[in-house]
Amino acid sequence: MKKLKLNITRVLVAMLVLTSFVACDEVGDTDPGGTSVESMAGDWFITLTDSDGKVVVANALHETYNTAANDNTMWIDDVKHGYWIKCKVTVDVKAGTFTATSADNLLDGSKVTITNGKIEKGAATSKGGHKVDKISFRAHFDYDPAGYDILYEGHKRTGFYEDEY
Repeated sequence: MKKLKLNITRVLVAMLVLTSFVACDEVGDTDPGGTSVESMAGDWFITLTDSDGKVVVANALHETYNTAANDNTMWIDDVKHGYWIKCKVTVDVKAGTFTATSADNLLDGSKVTITNGKIEKGAATSKGGHKVDKISFRAHFDYDPAGYDILYEGHKRTGFYEDEY
């Protein structure tokens, strides 16, 4: 009986050792890489102003992130915090610009045209005084009268407590 227990223990230890060697085998490249628009992606505090200069929404949290296609397009999404916009835009990463022409606005079913879209590195100051990226663009929704646009301007979210709104 003692020999049986000893043999079972030896077999279990051998299996444990062999399993640990196999489990630690690194295979291939473990670097996942990045996306085509990763330098433009992030969270943004944006103030929306109408064509008459009146503030519509102040410091609404928006998100920009890559599309599944990873083809120099990205999503602009306010997660219903601002003027209800979620649309796909075409990006020129090197120039830091983006546009959309009659893009589907997934939050309300309208069409939106985005012009003058720009992200400028280090061109804004956060609430706490940190240098951050600036975002700005003009949006025209198809249900608004001709010429009535919403102007978006804001800065990148830092994640620091003193910069939160």
